[in-house]
Amino acid sequence: MDSASKKLQYWRLYLLTLVLGIGGSFQYGIQVSVIASPAVHVQNFVNYTWMLRYGAPVTDSTNQLIWSFIVAVLSLGALAGAVHSGSLAVTCGRKKALLINNIVAIVAAFLMLFSRMAKSFEMILLGRFLYGYNVGLGLSVHLMYLGEISPKKFRGFLTLTSSIFIGFGKLAGQIIGIKEMMGTEDMWPYLLAVGGIPAILQFVTLLFFPESPRYLYIDKGDTEGTRKALQWLWQEEELKVELDDMQKERESTLGEKVKTVKDVLTSRCVRWQLLTLAIPCAAAQFCGINALYFYAFEIFLESGVPEDQMHYLSIGLGATELITVALCSFLIERAGRKKLMGYGYLMMGVTMSVLTVTLSYKDLNSWIPYVNIGLIFCVICIYGLGPSGVCMALCADLFLQAWRPAAFVISGTINWLSMFLVGMLFGYIVDGLGQFCFLIFVAYCIFSAAFVLFFVPETKGKTMVEIMEDFNSLNYKNRSADAEKTDIDLATKF
Repeated sequence: MDSASKKLQYWRLYLLTLVLGIGGSFQYGIQVSVIASPAVHVQNFVNYTWMLRYGAPVTDSTNQLIWSFIVAVLSLGALAGAVHSGSLAVTCGRKKALLINNIVAIVAAFLMLFSRMAKSFEMILLGRFLYGYNVGLGLSVHLMYLGEISPKKFRGFLTLTSSIFIGFGKLAGQIIGIKEMMGTEDMWPYLLAVGGIPAILQFVTLLFFPESPRYLYIDKGDTEGTRKALQWLWQEEELKVELDDMQKERESTLGEKVKTVKDVLTSRCVRWQLLTLAIPCAAAQFCGINALYFYAFEIFLESGVPEDQMHYLSIGLGATELITVALCSFLIERAGRKKLMGYGYLMMGVTMSVLTVTLSYKDLNSWIPYVNIGLIFCVICIYGLGPSGVCMALCADLFLQAWRPAAFVISGTINWLSMFLVGMLFGYIVDGLGQFCFLIFVAYCIFSAAFVLFFVPETKGKTMVEIMEDFNSLNYKNRSADAEKTDIDLATKF
C-alpha cells in the first residue's frame, strides 16, 4: 500500500510526461505513418494544379518525383530541427523551446488545410518541411526534458515513454488514414493537417507546468525555482540527495566554456558515450525496422492478402510495436538497459537471418509465406521489447548537463540522415539483392549487440555522475591520472 501511494504522489510528473509526449515524439510517429494513405489523392491534386497552370497534365515521372520529395522533405526538416535543438533548448529553456516548436506545427497544419483551396502543392511541401522541423526539434527536446525531470529510479521508465508515444503516433496515423475515416479524396487536407491538434494541446497545457529543474539549477543558478519545481512535480519535501547531485555538476561550471558539437566529437572524456549514442542508439534506423515495414507489403501480397486489406494489416504491425514497447516500460527498470538492448539486437539479427532463408524458399511450399509473416511480427515484437524503447532511455542517461544539448544535436543528425538514406536507397538495394538485403541489417544488429553487451556499462538506477565515472574507466582505461584531471563541464551557458 505504501509503495502504491508513493507512486501516486508523482501524478503531476506522470501528467507532464503525457503532455510532453502528445506534442513531442507522438508527432514523429503520426507524421511517419499518416502520409501513406493520401498518396493517390495528393498525386491527383498535383496533376490537377499542373493542368491549371500549364494546360497539360504532369508527366508520370515528374509527378512521382514531386511525391517522393513530399515524403522525403520531412527528414530534411527534421534534420534542421535536430541541429537547432541544442542552441534553442539552452538559450530559451526546454519549456519555451517546445512552445515555439508547437507554433511551427500549427503553421504547418494551416498550410496543409488551405493547400487545396489555394491550389498549391508547394504549400504541402512547405508544410511537410515544417512538420519535419517540429519532429526533429521536438523529439530531441522531449528526451532532454524527460531525462531532467525524472528521479533516477523512474528515469528509464519515463524516458522510454517517448518510444511509446512514437508507436502510438504511428498507430493513430494508420487508423485515421483508412478510407472509412479520413483517407478519402474529400478529407485528405484535413488528414494532413491533423498534426496541428496535438501541437495546440501541448501549447495550452504546457503553460501550467514548470521548466526543467536541472536546467533551472545548473544552467540558470535558480536554486529556489528548482526547489519549487521539484516539490511541485515530485510532491516531496526532502530533496537533499537530488540537489546535492545537481550541485556536484554545477560546481564544475565556473570559468568553463560551453560545450559544442565539435567538443563532443573530439573530447576524450566522452568518447565512449559518443560511440554508444551513435552505434546502437542514433543509428537504429539501420536495424532494418522501417525497411521491414516496406518489405512486409510484398510478403503479404505473396501470401494471398488482398491489396485493399493492406492498411488493416499495417495497423496490426503498428499495434504490435506499440504493445511491445509498452511492455518494455515494465521491464526496463528490472532487466536494465544493457540486457534488453544487447540481447534484443542479437535476437533481431538471428530472426532476420531466418527470414532471409525462408524468403529464399518461399515458392517451395504454400505455407512458407505465412511463416514469413510470422517472422516479420517476431522481429517487430523483439524490436519493441528491446532496442526501440531502450535507445531512447539510454540516450538520456549518457551525458551530463553540459554535453547533453550538443549530444542530442549529433543524435538527431545521425538518426534523420540514416532514415533519409534508408528511405532513398532501400528500393535500389532490394532491386539489386532481393531478400538478401536483410543481411545488411543482420550485420548491423549483430555488431550493435556485441558492442552493447561487451562495452556499454549498465546505467539502471545510477545518477548522471555515477554513469560518467563508469564510462571514464573506458575513456581512459589505465590512464587514471588523466581521468582525474579531465575538465568535465557539467552545465551550458551562452
